[in-house]
Amino acid sequence: MDCCQCQGIEMKYDRKYVAKKLKKYHKNGPKKTTRQLIEALQSEGVSGMTLLDIGGGIGEIQHALLRAGVSSATDNEASTVYLEACRQEAEHLGHADRIQHIPGNFVSVAKNIAPADIVTLDRVICCYPDMPALVNLSAQKARRLYGVVYPLDRWWVWLAMEVYYNIRQRAQRNPMRNFVHPSKEVEAVIHNNGLNRRFYKVMGPWQVVVYARP
Repeated sequence: MDCCQCQGIEMKYDRKYVAKKLKKYHKNGPKKTTRQLIEALQSEGVSGMTLLDIGGGIGEIQHALLRAGVSSATDNEASTVYLEACRQEAEHLGHADRIQHIPGNFVSVAKNIAPADIVTLDRVICCYPDMPALVNLSAQKARRLYGVVYPLDRWWVWLAMEVYYNIRQRAQRNPMRNFVHPSKEVEAVIHNNGLNRRFYKVMGPWQVVVYARP
């Protein structure tokens, strides 16, 4: 990820934006797609496993899976405000001592992050320009399960992404961009890392997928 994208992430996910997301989480729980990913992972059995949540936001996946029996979690997040919000929420929920927070662009810091039984990227692939690097390095970290939520590569999804996100970000002089990467290319990188699809569901413009090692 280039410095402009990182700068744009910090600009977009500011305190006001994150506070709004946290308030919505407290009221409604995880987003529907996030809830589906959590349920799909739980159905595989997660007790005693470790988690690496890349682009974890306020920690929706971390908090849910720690309650479900995951032993510990690593939170990697490029947004410093999101990272702090996740830390504070973990303290509120009483499991702050079970989460390690690692700031920064995952591809840049991956060498310093240990593998985990479960690796998740919830709406993260669409925020990263170099999809092969992100997916390849993250898939390598998954010892057992790999869960992702990312956009369908349909023309109407691409159009919605341009209109709803990218045009608005250009107008706001925010250098961050969102991407609709070809699903076949994403799948190829994941399969090349020895992971096979175990769960798949389309939810509006999003696809929720869980992979496992044989």
